[in-house]
Amino acid sequence: MFDSLSDRLTGVFDGLRGRGALREQDVRDAMREVRIALLEADVALPVVRRFIDAVTEKAIGSEVLKSVTPGQQVVKIVSDELVEMLGGEESVPLELEAKPPVVIMMVGLQGSGKTTSTAKLAKFLKEKHGKKSMMASLDVNRPAAQEQLAVLGEQIECATLPIVAGQQPVDIARRALDAAKLQAADVLLLDTAGRLHVDEALMAEMKAVSSISAPTEVLLVVDSLTGQDAVNVAKSFTEEVPLTGVILTRMDGDARGGAALSMRHVTGKPIKFAGTGEKLDALETFHPKRVADRILGMGDVVSLVEKAAATIKEEDAEALAKRMAKGQFDLNDLRTQLQQMNQMGGLGMLAGMMPGMKKAKAAMANSGMDDKVLVHMDAIIGSMTPKERANPALLNAKRKRRIAAGAGKEVQDVNKLLKMYQEMSRAMKQIKKMGGLKGLAAMFGKGGMEAAMPGLGGPGGPGGGGLPPGLPGLGGPKRR
Repeated sequence: MFDSLSDRLTGVFDGLRGRGALREQDVRDAMREVRIALLEADVALPVVRRFIDAVTEKAIGSEVLKSVTPGQQVVKIVSDELVEMLGGEESVPLELEAKPPVVIMMVGLQGSGKTTSTAKLAKFLKEKHGKKSMMASLDVNRPAAQEQLAVLGEQIECATLPIVAGQQPVDIARRALDAAKLQAADVLLLDTAGRLHVDEALMAEMKAVSSISAPTEVLLVVDSLTGQDAVNVAKSFTEEVPLTGVILTRMDGDARGGAALSMRHVTGKPIKFAGTGEKLDALETFHPKRVADRILGMGDVVSLVEKAAATIKEEDAEALAKRMAKGQFDLNDLRTQLQQMNQMGGLGMLAGMMPGMKKAKAAMANSGMDDKVLVHMDAIIGSMTPKERANPALLNAKRKRRIAAGAGKEVQDVNKLLKMYQEMSRAMKQIKKMGGLKGLAAMFGKGGMEAAMPGLGGPGGPGGGGLPPGLPGLGGPKRR
């Protein structure tokens, strides 16, 4: 979402870092560029003014301009203010300690993603907090809205309130409360109706349901792709409903990011969650510091490691780490690596979350490379026999032609894959020379999850501080 803004800001700050000394005018010129970048990203004008004034006031101080690294100091100030704009250092959790059932009321306009977000949140609460939820649809206006929530409930194995034709939202809310208590649900999620625009009927219905259910949390669901209009919608709801937080949907889209950057200032409420995809597990806790780091091109290693930990089974990671420590690495292991990268979101997502990988991500885009390369590589390995995967030395020209035909690729694609495998295999042998698991621990810190992902190695790791070497267009280490 923030790619365009990130590119603009990175360019501005690269110019500041490259200077040995800064004048006040240099800072003001840089802030002018930052102001333009934020406005082009659709950030609300009052938010931009407040941000620029705060940064400029701190950046033109003598402590900054006369410091040894003034450019870095300015970037640090911008980073701190950006975190503050997004809501502060720490994420704000849901209030789940009230007497059960804790009522969470989902509000927003029609089409913002309320129903899907309701199911995502129920799944999140079940998997992350061990909470038993019940969902109830109060949307009697949109065709099949209640049926949609029932279907989603079946998919995530979460109870939904049975549908009673003709029943109105307030009565549905009363029935949902009684049902949640009878079923000993920890959380009751109320998916309220939306409209195509903010109107009196919508707000009156919100207030009536709120007075009946006494919700602990009232979460406004906002579509990030609606840009500046999302901010206006949030302001309207804030004036009418006692909001406790915001869920931004479609954060994986190509919106300019202004809604996310403006939301906290406009509503005065924290952004609690971000929808990052279509799947029902694509809901993440919103971390202001991590988002700010991504915008400034500093990566988000913490989220990357968390995603790896959630995706990769610990026993599989330990088994692969032991094989790597012994210098054992065949095409079955490489295939496992590629599949794990695909499960974690693909090359583009991984590159965007790693510090210093903006150029690699740009190289991918310029070369027309996308996440299909992982699928193609998996198909090539899948076309091999078990013996060939375990012993790639068997692959002669005739076998390569057969494998290429079976995968629907060219022989040169098979050769590229084998070259990547050879480079990674050499890296595994170096680990063995370094002392096996001790060397692995020295390289990766713990030798756990990270050890099982050679492509995600730190500086000096098998991935050359980035992605697996040899992937076309990613600038992996070249060997002569």
